[in-house]
Amino acid sequence: MSGLLIRPRIRPRVAVVLVYTAAMCMNGLDSTIVNPALYTIAGDFGRPLSAANTVETAFLVALAVGLPVAGWLGDRFGTKRVFLGALTAFTIASAVCGLAPDLTTLVVARAVQGLAGGLLTPVGMTLLFRAFPPHERMKLAKVLIVPTALMPALGPPLGGLLTEHLSWHWLFFVNVPIGAAAVLLGAFGLREHVEGPEGKFDMVGFWLATPALGLLTYALGFGPSQGWTKPAVAVSAVLGSILLVAAVVHQARAKTPLLKLRLLADRVYGSASALAGVTAAGLMGVLFVFPLLYQASLGASALDAGLSVFPEAVGLMLASQVVDRLLPRLGPRLLTVPALLVAAAVFATLAVPGVAENAWSVRGLMFLIGLVLGTAVLTVQISGFASIAPPDMGQAMGLFQIVRTLGGALGIAACAAVIGGGHMTEASADPGPYRTAVWVTAALVAAGALIALRLPREAPQPPPFDDEEAPVPPGEGPAAQEAPVAKG
Repeated sequence: MSGLLIRPRIRPRVAVVLVYTAAMCMNGLDSTIVNPALYTIAGDFGRPLSAANTVETAFLVALAVGLPVAGWLGDRFGTKRVFLGALTAFTIASAVCGLAPDLTTLVVARAVQGLAGGLLTPVGMTLLFRAFPPHERMKLAKVLIVPTALMPALGPPLGGLLTEHLSWHWLFFVNVPIGAAAVLLGAFGLREHVEGPEGKFDMVGFWLATPALGLLTYALGFGPSQGWTKPAVAVSAVLGSILLVAAVVHQARAKTPLLKLRLLADRVYGSASALAGVTAAGLMGVLFVFPLLYQASLGASALDAGLSVFPEAVGLMLASQVVDRLLPRLGPRLLTVPALLVAAAVFATLAVPGVAENAWSVRGLMFLIGLVLGTAVLTVQISGFASIAPPDMGQAMGLFQIVRTLGGALGIAACAAVIGGGHMTEASADPGPYRTAVWVTAALVAAGALIALRLPREAPQPPPFDDEEAPVPPGEGPAAQEAPVAKG
């Protein structure tokens, strides 16, 4: 009977790109799509808005909690198995969110979504980067930019559209057919890779790093709106900081740490990770504070203010079309340093009095931010892993995502601190504090240019022979490709 079964023949690289893009689009969209519907959700369940905000709290905190263990799980159980397991959980949780009869069910399902999403990003990028050697990753710019830039930018307008014309339930139902199709494609098309972690699971590191990231994410996310002195926020900030310091000390001393911090000692990867944190801080900070400045200067509505930053996503999409052409010619350093300096200048221009009052100036500058900063971010993301050995790729991806996530949260918190917590619910008539916060984001991006000087001059080069001429090791010919690849 087994001879009668027809198994679809799908090229592994094509499958990786398609499944990764689908999964990351779902994850990226869900990070922002719920925000416009919180008022409606609160009203439907007869709960206050503060209670409905736990829908987003649960997602963000669970997302951070999943990051520290993503690399270890992928190495231990296989990247394909962990990725598809997380994608299946994300899809089922989306269906439960859409069917939720009460707020408690919605919050729990949303937490499962976040936990699965915390695994999806680093494990998915590990799959992608293991499928393409360093010199071919420049082609991935067009793939990486869609879930990381376009989907989060589309989230608020799409969320508002679905909520207004259908219902908030469809914010989650849209994931179900996409997720099911991606799981099916991945089951047939992805190839397994089991690296096999060294030694036992670092239980001490897990109990230090996991709650540290969850508590810090909660504090940084809700300190600006709820006040830093609120007991829940203050305790989370202090306890999370203590646990994070303890986690770093433990990881540096452990023989088999949960997070291989030693990877940060690599000049290229360490610089790329630092750049990821700094640029995320600057970008997330300006995307947070500028809509408030726009409202303070023009008296614009929240929707108009949100749409004012959308051209940034368009610029990012254009950047993805040119990075793969520019990177081989200019190299990472020469491409990244000028791009960051120009981005810092554009950020600073947004803070100049009179600029925010002109809608078309705002749109043009936001487009430039996406174009030049997107070029730098993509270059760093592609070239930063060139020196990472395949066995360390899962750990490197997890660590990179942690730094970038915390960087973005810190950027928002820094801007909120400059503005003042009292302005988080209603734009002040005085645009001065908002302009100062934009200057802070410009300084962060400018500081990134100094870090970028540590990037290599040359782009990753292909091996002496190309893929078609490369000798085929035993067990890796056409026949061997029919079976899953396992290592360790």
